[in-house]
Amino acid sequence: MARTPLSASRRALLQGAGLGVLGSVAAASRKPAAAASPAPAAAAVTNAEPALWSAEYWAEKGKVKLYMFRKRLGAPKADERARPVLFMVHGSSISARPSFDLTVPGHGEYSMMNVFAGYGFDVWTMDHENYGRSSRTESNSNIASGVEDLKAAVKIVARETGQKRCHFYGVSSGALRAGAFASVAPESVARLALEAMTWTGKGSPTLEKRAEQVEFYRTHNRRPRGRDMILSIFTRDKPGTSDPAVGEALADAELKFGDTIPTGTYLDMTANLPVVDPLKLKAPVVILRGEYDGIAALDDLLAFYGRLPNADRQFAILPGAAHAISLGHNREQLWYVLRNFLEMPPRHDV
Repeated sequence: MARTPLSASRRALLQGAGLGVLGSVAAASRKPAAAASPAPAAAAVTNAEPALWSAEYWAEKGKVKLYMFRKRLGAPKADERARPVLFMVHGSSISARPSFDLTVPGHGEYSMMNVFAGYGFDVWTMDHENYGRSSRTESNSNIASGVEDLKAAVKIVARETGQKRCHFYGVSSGALRAGAFASVAPESVARLALEAMTWTGKGSPTLEKRAEQVEFYRTHNRRPRGRDMILSIFTRDKPGTSDPAVGEALADAELKFGDTIPTGTYLDMTANLPVVDPLKLKAPVVILRGEYDGIAALDDLLAFYGRLPNADRQFAILPGAAHAISLGHNREQLWYVLRNFLEMPPRHDV
């Protein structure tokens, strides 16, 4: 296990966030904190907040080795108070760290892991089978395979943190993985955030177009995924919702793992939906949708939302965002809504 301290401080992260209020169907509210006065240099040195700390781990699913990555403020200590664990689940085309820990020099903060570690969360992610640093197999790494990956991962999280329940945040097909996992392992899920997901696929122009290749997905376990495809993630719904430098940085970070990717989630999303039953999701849920998302059709998601059994639920539409909300110009809105949802005070009447 490698441990790599990082230099960014929590204060610097929070000053860079610049979070703003957005419109939503239902979203939590937070009273803005008063701005703090700059501290004298000597006091700043004396009371310096801990640096970001990171570590790598490996989970095992039979013979398959699954790469895991963790970030938090400061190294773990035996006598410290437990921190809430946030587990981030990647989508179909990009592995974990490029998705959630991307660096775009000179263009602002794009690491969700940095931001939420700065908020006080113990943040984890994982490369699913056949992605990133994880094992390469003959599997197409479909949603069901991803659920088994998460079963293996939560054992490592529990061992390292002592916590058996995590918050889960899944993006696109990662939302389907997280939702399917939550339906079969509710004891492991505290709160569940589903971003850029689809339920039945109805009303999605992106999935309708993608379905033209369904026979290829049925007969091949991998598909081409080059720079042009990665860049198209940012332009297919609404050009101008992201900085072009981000797509280039994402491609640079991801293509080191090769120019092909598994077909399983594409097959599930074009031929096997639905793969998540909202009635089986017992945890609190927030659904996060970008205004221009061509996969997450609004009526489809509202129908899903209406069937969720837990009254602790939210539906947020993030204006000016497309499918890749966390890598767009308005990503601070996502940070704001997700943090408020995860820090919702408990009910006292039940």
